[in-house]
Amino acid sequence: MNQSQRTRRFLTHVSLGISATAVLPGFAHAAEQKVERPNVIIILADDLGYGDVGCYNDESLIPTPNLDQLARQGICLTDAHTPAAVCSPTRYGLLTGRYAWRSSLKYMVLWPWESPLIEEGRLTLASMLGQQGYHTACFGKWHLGWTWRNTQGEVVDGGVPTGATHKDQWLSTGAQVDFTQQLGGGPLGAGFEDYFGDDVPNFPPYAFIENDRCINMPSLPQKDARLHGLDGPMTPGWDQTAVQPLTAQRALRYLEERAATPDQPFFLYLSLTIPHSPIAPSAHYLGKSQAGRYGDLVNEVDWIVGEVSRALDRLGLAENTLLIFTSDNGSTAKDGETDDLNGKPMSVRARFGHDSNRPWRGRKGDIYEGGHRVPFIARWPGHINPETTSDETICLTDMMATFAAITGYELPHEAGEDSYNILPALLGETHEGTLRQATVHHSGNGVFAIRQGNWKLILGRGADMDYGTTLAPGEPGQLYDMQSDPGEQYNQYEQRPELVKQLSDLLDQYKQTGRSRP
Repeated sequence: MNQSQRTRRFLTHVSLGISATAVLPGFAHAAEQKVERPNVIIILADDLGYGDVGCYNDESLIPTPNLDQLARQGICLTDAHTPAAVCSPTRYGLLTGRYAWRSSLKYMVLWPWESPLIEEGRLTLASMLGQQGYHTACFGKWHLGWTWRNTQGEVVDGGVPTGATHKDQWLSTGAQVDFTQQLGGGPLGAGFEDYFGDDVPNFPPYAFIENDRCINMPSLPQKDARLHGLDGPMTPGWDQTAVQPLTAQRALRYLEERAATPDQPFFLYLSLTIPHSPIAPSAHYLGKSQAGRYGDLVNEVDWIVGEVSRALDRLGLAENTLLIFTSDNGSTAKDGETDDLNGKPMSVRARFGHDSNRPWRGRKGDIYEGGHRVPFIARWPGHINPETTSDETICLTDMMATFAAITGYELPHEAGEDSYNILPALLGETHEGTLRQATVHHSGNGVFAIRQGNWKLILGRGADMDYGTTLAPGEPGQLYDMQSDPGEQYNQYEQRPELVKQLSDLLDQYKQTGRSRP
């Protein structure tokens, strides 16, 4: 049986036997850890589901040969989670090692023209690695806010609470922005040296940004329904199908540049804009899957991963590069572009029989597993054993403590507050219990859940059917045994009050102390 078959069998049976033993406080900073300085690449897909990738789902209708090969070359983690079930808070958590609900963003995402979410002076993956001599670059989607200015150079923003939905404010604020002005915040404000991207694929401005400048002027109002985006300024001739290929080309050019200076390690954060809506695959990928245009767009994600992997081989960089692929949340599971533009998008499952979040309940935004359990594949030749899997529970906030452990960097107390070192899991080292004491989940509308060992407690009622969870009348919460009930079907909240209290108290402790990392 090959690795792909073993992984699929494992996932089909959903063997989630994870000990509830808490990690010892000092374990995350093992003194004997050898210091390395590998290149680091994170490829973050946008709205790609656990069931979209072949090595995670033997019923996937989407060809993902490059991701499947990457899995054979390294490790697949089957219990990896985003810190939130939607975009901006996950990206904040990934780059800072801190849950975004500790920031000013308490629910949903940043809307157009909002100010930077990452606090000034906060340590990020880029600034941490930059302090150690790494060159750092970000390409693609940012969605963590900028400082926008008007013609007088004054800062403009929506003037509403972070994450609040006020369409009139978006429109009036966008009309004030002078796109010739230098931008503040953004990737450069978070420690990156280079940036190129379009910020958010379905939000204005529909324009490319390089470092701290718009490089083409969004001078037209966006009124093209095919974009399925929010109204706002758009660059003349804006072609959504060309956005991701151009961004990928810039990332590949960056690898060429770094190969010319092999003595300096680099950190590349390649933040894809796909398969997020608008569902706009490039012409070359149309018809490549059996899951409609959404499936074709996932196939385009796979092509980009293959291009990066092949470039690393060609440039002699692969052996000293830790390459990670994951997603920012679960899939929306919608294939809107194949339907009437004026109609409600159908799900990919209903239309084609492809389950983007298989085998989990829920989808993007939900507190259920489909909202935040994602693929996580890592390759590091000579360190990570090929053809391996791990059922260790991890969170994307863990990248900060893990990279710190690899490079021998001592995290300050006030940084990476929710980040654990998961390097032992990646390297296949044996250890007692779980590496994380517990993991906090957060839905799109602010519903909390906490997972410790096999048990997952969901607190609160979701106010939005699309971005939360629903409870039966009189039902105060939900408690699931993720080992015996991975589909979250049998609520044991009333039957186990002592466990509910234990997990509730731990969540309260995390909130009050401002950290979950010992």
